[in-house]
Amino acid sequence: MEFISGDQITLTLGDQVATIATVGAALREYTVGGREVVIPFPADELPAAFHGMVLAPWPNRLRDGKYEFGGRELQVPLSEPDRGTALHGLVCWAAWTVEERSESSVTLAYELVASPGYPFQLALATTYALGEDGLTITTVARNVGASALPYGLGFHPWFAPGGTPLDECTLQLDAASNVTVDERLLPTGAVPVDGDFDLRVALPLEGVAFDDAWVDVIPDAEGRSWSRLGWADGSTVEIWADSEAKAWQICTGDEVAGVRRAGVAIEPMTCIADAFRTGENLITLEPGAEHTLAWGMRLV
Repeated sequence: MEFISGDQITLTLGDQVATIATVGAALREYTVGGREVVIPFPADELPAAFHGMVLAPWPNRLRDGKYEFGGRELQVPLSEPDRGTALHGLVCWAAWTVEERSESSVTLAYELVASPGYPFQLALATTYALGEDGLTITTVARNVGASALPYGLGFHPWFAPGGTPLDECTLQLDAASNVTVDERLLPTGAVPVDGDFDLRVALPLEGVAFDDAWVDVIPDAEGRSWSRLGWADGSTVEIWADSEAKAWQICTGDEVAGVRRAGVAIEPMTCIADAFRTGENLITLEPGAEHTLAWGMRLV
């Protein structure tokens, strides 16, 4: 049977089970001891809000779908017409192919061919691997074309609240500044965290709504930044990202149909919205060059 979300690859290790859908290389399910760590979506339905998908070659929004690179003015389709933006890149609705797989890991690949709005050739490979310390996701991007290309990367997992309303959870994030936005949710600057935006110490989520980005991440001794979703029973979902993640997006889904406060999206990203226009933390990949980002999650 063919599913809307593509082929389904189930990984197991001990009491961990993860299911990856080939459309968008999406993390469709992840449970530990039978408990949902991420909010699943049915295999034969489109995810309501980019659940678990890989976001490339840019995460978040691109103003008017327009940018300039290499002396060329370029236009990509507007996938969020209400706000006049191009949202979450070009590969999240593509069918990825399985390159390698084992009982506890899988690598999916996709080659983004040149198009008028993105006239570059980009090869992507994302690996999901279960280990004793949880689920690790690694994405390698390689420029397989003849000219330099602009690149950004993000992910869109929606984390489950542990069987209670989200209001009974807490949230922590290693970041010192939050991004200010305009009415189109496009960045206007960054300010030191304050009030509800100061997540350096865990904050109760009761009555708190986010659809915001944070920058100036605070690395640990290994160069990782962390976010922690605390459940009411004392368990914690810990999410980490390596030093290539320069920003995080958090969304409680209050304004998102189908996911309103059902959980929280905690999204590691190499850059914030509009990086193709601003150049902020935009990655330029020269021909043959590669970029790698690793991140992961665990239930403790």
